[in-house]
Amino acid sequence: MASVLVVEDDPDVRSALMRELGARSHAVRSAGTAMDALREVTREPPDVVILDLGLPDLDGAEVLKMLRGVSDVPVVVATARDDEPEIVRLLNAGADDYLVKPFSAEHLNARLAAVLRRAARSGPAAELTVGGLHIDLDRREASLDGAALGLTRREFDLLAYLAARPGRVVARRELLAEVWRQAYGDDQTIDVHLSWLRRKLGETAAAPRYLHTVRGVGVRLAPPRA
Repeated sequence: MASVLVVEDDPDVRSALMRELGARSHAVRSAGTAMDALREVTREPPDVVILDLGLPDLDGAEVLKMLRGVSDVPVVVATARDDEPEIVRLLNAGADDYLVKPFSAEHLNARLAAVLRRAARSGPAAELTVGGLHIDLDRREASLDGAALGLTRREFDLLAYLAARPGRVVARRELLAEVWRQAYGDDQTIDVHLSWLRRKLGETAAAPRYLHTVRGVGVRLAPPRA
């Protein structure tokens, strides 16, 4: 079973899609506009989005770009045009797959299953280790040199995101988008959470061991130098 967000402004089509997906045991939510879709994705990210391009408030390609700014959720677009330039444009804008209207329920479910399989194969490792720092993503537990860290939900998400990219400087804008699921925000929010994390890691900004701030750029997590 997957969590599916159906973005479709036609109430009859939306109801039909939700009925079909629900019959396949998926947990289905819906949105009728681009803005509602963005709110749903940031509030509770689904496993996959089915996106109709004929929305009343925004062009489909713009919606894709905005979705990609706040989430890496797989997106299957539904388009009435079956020409190569249009399909290339959609894939370049961030679509993972597409469906040409009209499409059958069997075709829809086959495309969804393929996208979900690809997403599962490309998912992150279940455990991350950076120096003495160990993170269990399934259990949502983190430890340092064998001692549990006792992180809050947001602290864990921030640490896990950085640990999945060891040695790389991660921009603050990326952290806002991927950890906080916000396209825009206040850098102070990140600074506060980094301060809390450093305290639990037994370090300070002036004397970092794992968390290194690159002024004007972002944050880098790396193992302590021997």
